[in-house]
Amino acid sequence: MAKKSRDLQITRIERTGLYAARQFLDSALEEALLLRIPFDFYFQDPLVAAENPKLAFDEDAFVPWEPGIGDGPTSARFVIVDYDGGTETLVPPARWDEKASAFVDTKGKALNRTNKESLQFHQVNVWAVLQRALDFFENGFGLGRRILWGFEGSRLIVVPHAGYGENAFYDRQSKSLQFYYFDRDKERIFTCLSADIINHEFGHAVLDGIRPHFIESVLPETAAFHEFMGDLTAILIAFRNNAFRQQLIAETKGNLESESTLSKLAEQFGKHVTDKPYLRSARNNLTYKDIANDQRPHYMSQVLTGAMFDIILRLSKYYVVKRNRTVPQAFWDTIQRMQHMAIQPLDLLPPVDVTFRDYVLAVLRAEEIANPTDPDGYRGMMLDVFERRGLISASEVTELKASRHIFDRLQLEVFHDIDTIASSRADAYRFLDDNRKALFIPYTADITVSDLCTAQKLTRQARRQPKQVLLQYIWREDLVLKGAQFGQFNGKIASLLCGGTLAFDENGNVLAWARKPGTLPLAGTGKAVIEEAIEGKKRHDAFLAALVQRIMAGRIGTAIGGERGLLAKSVPPLTSRVVDGTVRFELSPHLGIHDDEHDVLGGRPWQISS
Repeated sequence: MAKKSRDLQITRIERTGLYAARQFLDSALEEALLLRIPFDFYFQDPLVAAENPKLAFDEDAFVPWEPGIGDGPTSARFVIVDYDGGTETLVPPARWDEKASAFVDTKGKALNRTNKESLQFHQVNVWAVLQRALDFFENGFGLGRRILWGFEGSRLIVVPHAGYGENAFYDRQSKSLQFYYFDRDKERIFTCLSADIINHEFGHAVLDGIRPHFIESVLPETAAFHEFMGDLTAILIAFRNNAFRQQLIAETKGNLESESTLSKLAEQFGKHVTDKPYLRSARNNLTYKDIANDQRPHYMSQVLTGAMFDIILRLSKYYVVKRNRTVPQAFWDTIQRMQHMAIQPLDLLPPVDVTFRDYVLAVLRAEEIANPTDPDGYRGMMLDVFERRGLISASEVTELKASRHIFDRLQLEVFHDIDTIASSRADAYRFLDDNRKALFIPYTADITVSDLCTAQKLTRQARRQPKQVLLQYIWREDLVLKGAQFGQFNGKIASLLCGGTLAFDENGNVLAWARKPGTLPLAGTGKAVIEEAIEGKKRHDAFLAALVQRIMAGRIGTAIGGERGLLAKSVPPLTSRVVDGTVRFELSPHLGIHDDEHDVLGGRPWQISS
């Protein structure tokens, strides 16, 4: 194992005591105190490893230690269950050697690059990639808080060898990430060995955890945002690797505008499945107009991925030209800034029906909160990118540049102490109920506090931002589906999800407010109330139009999967189920990286289930 030497001897009791102070230590000190432990896992995938040995294994691969690491591997948030549904066999788990701080196979041999053919190495590979990805999201440069999953329970089940097939996916119903394997040209391809695919699918799990009601959206754009989230996760985590950035500099001569390893995703998978060098690229010229009326989430997602990659390009050039950074320094500054710019805004998204524009506004507002004076002109840079991509209109850009404010201060009617609001969902509900008029919440709506948490985010310079209290709330409005255009759902009752996200600082000031209105009557008759009602009617009409389009295209089926999360031969993009007498439409398990028009497991167009 080609890692830094570890001369320090430390007992488990001492390590556990130091573990409690992790949040106050930098990564170098954590490594010295053995609070971050080294693992061998593929930087990208075996194909990249074979073609470029310098990028075979991640030489910066330290994973946060925790007291509960055990066989499997098992940790606080993940458990590896290596069950092959096709052969109905359970592969023995990797064993944790506490004394060596390492996993070993069934014969006691260390699971590292010298033992990479072992299935137990596969288990450790996927676990270590996920552990580091979770830390990427939860640390202060990211969300600055712990993440819950989108299901009941605290451990995400990870299945490295779920069966034979050209796929990988996250499935809420089975509480799992499933990775498949397949054969090409006498070579067996394991998706659990591709860091791009692992991080992409984990992006779905993270988004489902922090915004669990996105799954009920019938809008193709919300499904596309899920795919964007997966691709963005893969790109940002890859860019953090020092050896990779050095390779990138050599490959591009410092010019990221050329097609490069960074903008290629899942190289091994793409080569063998689609006969292309990669699955999708972050380098594209798509605008929102190009994808606005499309139904293919993977295709649609590329405009937002492309926009964020454009910002990476702009930042890198800025640091070289304006800050006189060397290219390696500029790349490192860029990736640190991008984690802040791209991940922290996720906490400001509305709780339902996210659109690309919602994310754009969240990105701009998060930057305004963390960097209010903006001496480097980052917001202007982002506004230009978003306008060129058609994600925000020219008139909006002009207005935002003139006002320099993305969010107007909210005037609440009834003051509640912020510590009280943050103390429980019951107290948060009373705050919402007392301020229904100011928050445009209908008095007849039965509000649910869907999430309540506190975040401690950091600035790019590792300074603490003011603590944020994040409050999500929703309500449901019944819709009767009348007409032949609704097919088998004619006469059924569906529900339109409405609600909002509020972000407060530690003094109770509202930092951000993103909302999705409905059509129930609101109190008052002012201009703001009228505009809110108009927006609610637009959402109502958009929901029905999208639903009809999906039904007529045969893209809605019945619920699929089961306890093992196994997929049928044909999987529709949306499924339906009845809850409390109403029909709920939900996104299907996210089928990794395939043609949007066909189910590659079956090779057929989507078929509606009867």
